[in-house]
Amino acid sequence: MNLPNKLTMMRMIMIPVIVIVYLFPYEACGIHPIVWNIGGVELSIINVIALVIYILAAVTDALDGHIARSRNLITTFGKFADPIADKLLTTTMFLMFASRGIISVVPVIIMVCRDTIVDGCRMAAANNGKVVAAGMMGKCKTVLQMVTVALVLLNNLPFELIGLPFTTILLWLAALVSAISGIQYFNQCKDDIMESI
Repeated sequence: MNLPNKLTMMRMIMIPVIVIVYLFPYEACGIHPIVWNIGGVELSIINVIALVIYILAAVTDALDGHIARSRNLITTFGKFADPIADKLLTTTMFLMFASRGIISVVPVIIMVCRDTIVDGCRMAAANNGKVVAAGMMGKCKTVLQMVTVALVLLNNLPFELIGLPFTTILLWLAALVSAISGIQYFNQCKDDIMESI
């Protein structure tokens, strides 16, 4: 297994680690994590630890693609596993936040539905020997999602100090861009999808 694929696998392994760190029942086990109060906004050390792991995972996302392209180490496994690792990471984080009522579930549903449709489009195109590359809107969606996750873990700091719900704005923007990019993917693959109707 080459280095980019190892980084992709490392990102996948980090996902259950973040879940355990974030959802572990500390209070039930008699553990009282440190909580800082920053200008009236509480920030738990659990969130900070989860954020550090998340940032490391996001860095591996940037690194594996760069290394694969620059060293000509692009593999079929990498093409398969890299986008899956990205979606698993962001979707898992959003589902955890929604399950705790921290964010609205509606934008999460929009993003999950979009990913499902895009995967179907790619499969239809692949059946005809076509590869659908990630478009600019898709890349913007990924960046917006990653920044949103980081801000949720920071409890919207520093924007919460001035009463600006920037995390919520970014979340809905990510859902909007996600939907638009999904429509673009569908339009690219429309002929492949509709050919057997």
